Amino acid sequence: MIGEAYSLHGVEDLTPAPAPALSAVASTTGAALLSNYQPRDSLFSSSSTQLHARGVLQSLTRSIDDDLAGASQRLLAYVAAETGRLPMLGAVPFASDEPSRMWLPSQAVFAAGRARHRGAALSALNAEQRPMPRVEPVPAPAQFMRNVERSLDRIVEGGISKVVMSRSLRIAARVDVPQLLAQLLARAPGAYTFAMDLAGAGGPQACLIGSSPELLLSKRGARIVSNPLAGSIPRHPDPQEDQRRAQGLLQSAKDLHEHALVIGSVAAALRPYCRELQVPATPSLIATPTMWHLSTRVDGVLIDPSTSSLRLALALHPTPAVCGYPTERAREVIREFEGYERGLFTGLVGWCDNEGDGEWAVTIRCAVVEEECATVYAGAGIVAGSQPRDELAETTAKLGTMLGAMGLTHAAEAGGAQGRA
Repeated sequence: MIGEAYSLHGVEDLTPAPAPALSAVASTTGAALLSNYQPRDSLFSSSSTQLHARGVLQSLTRSIDDDLAGASQRLLAYVAAETGRLPMLGAVPFASDEPSRMWLPSQAVFAAGRARHRGAALSALNAEQRPMPRVEPVPAPAQFMRNVERSLDRIVEGGISKVVMSRSLRIAARVDVPQLLAQLLARAPGAYTFAMDLAGAGGPQACLIGSSPELLLSKRGARIVSNPLAGSIPRHPDPQEDQRRAQGLLQSAKDLHEHALVIGSVAAALRPYCRELQVPATPSLIATPTMWHLSTRVDGVLIDPSTSSLRLALALHPTPAVCGYPTERAREVIREFEGYERGLFTGLVGWCDNEGDGEWAVTIRCAVVEEECATVYAGAGIVAGSQPRDELAETTAKLGTMLGAMGLTHAAEAGGAQGRA
């Protein structure tokens, strides 16, 4: 697919109003994709895939519970019979009964090489909105810590081993999405970076944008990879302290327990689909600009190579890394304590094609950008031994990925003030 462009106009019964042409995106380099990105486009960038899409040929807004995977593959197969191989982009929410945003773009280009920003480092905020717009934390930091305490009480009571508590910051500011995307690509070139236009897929006038470190699932032919992350610690500007923290994470009984819960769940979900599955016995470390994470890469070979990447990703979703364990009990605690709707946060984002290949990242380190505001999100896994102030500090560090790219590093501190109600 590298370098191929798809023009899907004229498919009977599916054609919407014509979309702007991607006339300038004829190059097969990631740098060209970024230079041609415009507001209302969509882009997904990883170490193996650069996908730039524009316009909407057809969209689906089904929930996971309403056979999302099957409906997506049927639509892909129908259109592929007329046009050949093509991608479908998607953003799937955390909750299984909420609508997903899936769409076939009118135009799409795959490219080789990472999408990279090589220009000057510009702020993603308009000049008049600096240095600090209004920031509203939901829940407030003090309430988040109470949520952690209540979650720990449930763990002590039994029946649940882990639950993920999250929080958000709503920032009253106009955000320049192309500049924010460029900043994310520059700051974390190894991440799964995405900017998904939601309006064209039947969603709100908004863009889901982020830089996720976590691969939920990728598939090429019969081969699959999942790379769960669980167990984290904020990085430190002093190199020696930073390394001390990294080594401490590798030896932390609490974090290793949390990681084992996630890996066991992922392996159990994938085994029914695989004739081979390789699961390392111990985790490794990966670093982002703000965090150290425990990481385990799981490799598999499918029994049926036609099984779609989306179906496999949905079999994993939500992993204990973003929900908890056991899943349904953790969902109940989240609904009871968290105090807001996650929406697309901690869902999955990516693409698939009519042959079932695709790549899906966990929707973390992200924001939903609307015309007059942006909402950023972060969560932390709560297990026995977790400390409320440490979990608040972890979410503050994770918020730093998006806030730093926006030029609002201090907003994380303002939204994470421990004494604030």
